[in-house]
Amino acid sequence: MPVEQHSDPFEDRLGAALRQVGHTFPSDGAALAAAGHARGRRLRLRRRAAVVGGAASLTLVGVGGMLVLPGEGSADREQRTVATGPSATSGATATPLSMSRADMIRTLQELLPKGEFGESDARGTNEESPPYARVVFDDGKGPASVSLGLDRIEPGSDQARQIAECPDKVLTPYDSCSSSRLADGSLLKIFQGYEYPDRRVDTKMWTADLVTPDGQYVTVSEWNAAAEKDAPVSRPDPPLSKEQLKELVSAGVWRQAVDAMPAGEAGKPDPSVSDTALPGVEGGSIGQTLAGLLPEGVEVVAKGGQDTEYAYLVVDDGKGRTFVQVNVQPDMLDVAGELYGSGSETLPNGTRVTIRQGPGEKPGSGVVMWTADTMRADGMRVVISAFNAADQNSDATRATPALTIEQLRSIALSPKWDALR
Repeated sequence: MPVEQHSDPFEDRLGAALRQVGHTFPSDGAALAAAGHARGRRLRLRRRAAVVGGAASLTLVGVGGMLVLPGEGSADREQRTVATGPSATSGATATPLSMSRADMIRTLQELLPKGEFGESDARGTNEESPPYARVVFDDGKGPASVSLGLDRIEPGSDQARQIAECPDKVLTPYDSCSSSRLADGSLLKIFQGYEYPDRRVDTKMWTADLVTPDGQYVTVSEWNAAAEKDAPVSRPDPPLSKEQLKELVSAGVWRQAVDAMPAGEAGKPDPSVSDTALPGVEGGSIGQTLAGLLPEGVEVVAKGGQDTEYAYLVVDDGKGRTFVQVNVQPDMLDVAGELYGSGSETLPNGTRVTIRQGPGEKPGSGVVMWTADTMRADGMRVVISAFNAADQNSDATRATPALTIEQLRSIALSPKWDALR
């Protein structure tokens, strides 16, 4: 987002980290946002993808050492060593370090290579929301936005694991991604991809995410533009290499800052959004059920999904590949009125049905998305969508999806989904 909008880069990056690991289901943005806020659930839904009806992106979380850089002189190296604190792999216990907004900006600037700095924004460790820092940085090759966010994550949790995993390339195309465990047990992911997975513009987004065994979470992101969105590309690539990203995200000073955050604030598990509050249907079972409901002559050539509530298949009927995805959500009655409006149908057994046909997310791609959205009388929602392409980010490879609207409707209404409750 443009710097002028004063967006929260930590929240943006946490959402992006989770999207990268498979939050991919496109659905009605406004309705699902209302559903998520109304019930406080983790809806593991979708990456930055087309929403049903063609609205813009939505993400619901529930469906994120010493720095020595090339070209530094000894004086620079000594100064930055002081700033970084304990190394990422030393295992030393760091002293909590409270940081103001100015401290966050200054420290980030000190840990970056030599260059010029423009507009900046930050939040300190003593504020209610997680701390972050964002700067516009120019190393002589063009301005770039660089942001860093801090928080706590439950060690060993699904969220920690998901943030450290590379995403499914069918769902989130990227150039490079690596996930590793450091000597001190921290999980590190380095990701080189794009602000828009469909490449509608050429803004690149490179990120580093670090989750320590103690639950400290540090995330860094950089773009080849002066802002995350709505700013012209100003350079071929973001300024920091993979190794520089690793060193920046691993700097010990950030762990000290996390430890200085108020206890029980950011990062504290919220019972209303816990994974156990409303367990979702297992993703593997969803995929198997979908495969068993496909019509004859349609072959599964690829499959995937996430732990719960979502699965996808890539199918081919001999005329080209089609991306098919399904989301199964329990207990959605409280938002039924928002999800099924005047154009919906109510069956004799109380099941509500809405059919949608519209364009995919990528402008000019020729991709269409056909959707059958259903909700049982007890609130279980089954939504299935098909595209006339092998994924949501490529151009169309056929005129229409391999599955007709009638077939999608029949699949969504199948009683076999009821067995997954």
